[in-house]
Amino acid sequence: MLVIIFALLVLFAFLGLGVWATVKVVGAAKRGVDRTITQARRTVEDTTLRAKSLGQVGVTASLAQLRLGLRTSMRATQQALQEGVRSDPSLKESIGLFERLSTHGRELDDELRRLEQEPDRRRIADMLPDLRERTAKITQSADSLRWAARERARRFADDDLSSLSEQIEVESGALRDWSRESVDDLAAAAAAWDAGVRDGAPTPPAAAPGPAQAQTQAQAQAGQAGQAGQAGQAGQAEAQPAALNPSAPAASYPWQKSSRPETTT
Repeated sequence: MLVIIFALLVLFAFLGLGVWATVKVVGAAKRGVDRTITQARRTVEDTTLRAKSLGQVGVTASLAQLRLGLRTSMRATQQALQEGVRSDPSLKESIGLFERLSTHGRELDDELRRLEQEPDRRRIADMLPDLRERTAKITQSADSLRWAARERARRFADDDLSSLSEQIEVESGALRDWSRESVDDLAAAAAAWDAGVRDGAPTPPAAAPGPAQAQTQAQAQAGQAGQAGQAGQAGQAEAQPAALNPSAPAASYPWQKSSRPETTT
């Protein structure tokens, strides 16, 4: 009975996980479709407004130009702030201000869209100065936020580049100063030697020798070791006199090399 209950719990857990995964996938697909539709609708509207602003004259062209300029400025500012906040969290406050500005921008865009369908063109012509002023205020505020964010990012990049250049110059100078380091090491070693001899103290360890000095010292030590070995072998030969009655030759082992047989003539 317990096994059946446990199996049912596992089955329900898998079913729940499958339902949750399905809902997530469907939601992601729906958001992707909505995003695609929104972008397509936006592209169509921008193309239509651009065609109206270039192909028509009068009130219709003026309204299309106002809408097109407003939408372009707001979209560019939104993209700049969203990209900048990824590397600079301090732009979150600017994004909050832009959202408040977007409310006024959407209201103005909706009003301009409604006026495009208005048959009374004379009344719309009287409203155009006020509409241009409102559009200019919103676009100037959006442009100010966008350029401030870009200048802030460029300033950070310039500061980082200047700091990196200074560090590279310091490191390059240290890499080029190879002769000064050796002279300082020799002077310090000589001063330490003189101080040790004058005070009667044990000789301090010398500085690390260069490659040529290390090779010379190694050759001298090898020569001294060879002379000592030859002298030791000579002393042993003199200390051990030859036997008068040499013993029988030692038996050879299988791994020893056999001697060459002598030929008799």
